[in-house]
Amino acid sequence: MSAHVTAVVKACFAALLQLRSVRRSLTRTTLLTLVHALVVTKVDYCSSVLSGISGQLLQWLQSVFNAAARFVFSARKSERITSLLRELHWLKVPETILGSRRRLQSASTSTLVIPSTRRTRLGDRTFPVTAARAWNALPSSVRSAPSLLQFRHDLKTTLFQPSYSSPYCPAV
Repeated sequence: MSAHVTAVVKACFAALLQLRSVRRSLTRTTLLTLVHALVVTKVDYCSSVLSGISGQLLQWLQSVFNAAARFVFSARKSERITSLLRELHWLKVPETILGSRRRLQSASTSTLVIPSTRRTRLGDRTFPVTAARAWNALPSSVRSAPSLLQFRHDLKTTLFQPSYSSPYCPAV
């Protein structure tokens, strides 16, 4: 798993380095589109399999989002990242992983049965177990959204709120 994360992190920072050479000739909107297409999607792609990874690997992936946000806003490393991520409306990595697990389930199902496992350490990290837990943890209003578009909106709102609601981060 760490080899996969390392490869993703390296690819993302390489893309940011390449974008740096053309940054001045792009508008912020175009730059944001390219950062999203070349960096953020690499972290998002197959992030559902990253459930249960170590804190260090989560930090590596979060550093990609942080660097991308600073790059878009031309911010210094010393600037606080939370407000930049909030302005971009990007979820933090743990919520991104949790969200990718949740959106894979059908919105018409109310709750899912969590399969029993013999091995707590590995079995509880399998897709059927973590996906069922993530789905069941969603508010019923999100699970019963009338359309996929509404479901995505409600899901992101649900995941976005705890990501930025801390004593150090005032509510929006």
